[in-house]
Amino acid sequence: MTKLYQKLFKSAPTSSEIKKGFKEIYHENTLISDKEVLKTILSVIDLTSLNTTDNKSHIIHFTGKVNSFPSKFHGLPNVAAICVFPNFVGVVKEKLTVRNVRIASVAGGFPSSQTFKIIKINESKMAVDAGADEVDIVIPLGSFLANDYTVVADEIREIKSIIGDKQLKVIVESGLLNDTDQIFKASMIAMDAGADFIKTSTGKVNVSATPEAAFVMCKAISDFYSETGIRVGFKPAGGIVTPGDAIIFYNIVKYCLGEEWLNPKLFRIGASRLANNILSEIVETRTDHF
Repeated sequence: MTKLYQKLFKSAPTSSEIKKGFKEIYHENTLISDKEVLKTILSVIDLTSLNTTDNKSHIIHFTGKVNSFPSKFHGLPNVAAICVFPNFVGVVKEKLTVRNVRIASVAGGFPSSQTFKIIKINESKMAVDAGADEVDIVIPLGSFLANDYTVVADEIREIKSIIGDKQLKVIVESGLLNDTDQIFKASMIAMDAGADFIKTSTGKVNVSATPEAAFVMCKAISDFYSETGIRVGFKPAGGIVTPGDAIIFYNIVKYCLGEEWLNPKLFRIGASRLANNILSEIVETRTDHF
């Protein structure tokens, strides 16, 4: 583990700091939204299809919705990315026609991260070779909980190395960690090992993104930035469905990291249903475009 990581290892926010932060974040004035905020949220969504039943026809149709968005909703920002299983990256690459929408792929034995490391590395590379701009992986949670932090860091570092300049999002699966200290440690390990984003959850366990986990992870990002000057992105995912849900995470990022993080380069929300709900709020009528 690097000296930087060791220096920051014990710097997790205290319970009083978290309570103070939430007192300000949840103040009624901070939760008021307007259409510009909703547009920003729409622009940072990783529109996701990660279903056991996904097939080529479904992914073509799914991609077509993103392609047709600009002509149907003039002046509104499209989603940030389409996120699919690695075997469908090539389909999205072939069919995606709109500019500025990226292709994201889960990889690395998603969602459990329980397979041979070489398979995780090769799957990540195969996703990139097929056309992925971004790769979302899960930390080897068993190793982390066994305090094998070097194993966790080395695996992330090797995957980042193999995908090169493509963006790596590292999922800490915060809902399966025991406390805020573990969430903070997992976040620091991931960033220290080269993560471009840290992400709360796979959306495949009972507890997904929570405001508490988001606060701790954003504070980790802030501390890491203060020490290194490196901006790491944040992605909450799993169970974020309503505009109100999304606005809470928007305000956590704004409070902990500042407005410079409130863009697709540094902030994403992983969701499938949220996009339609945000869009409906913006256009003021129920819309199920996505």
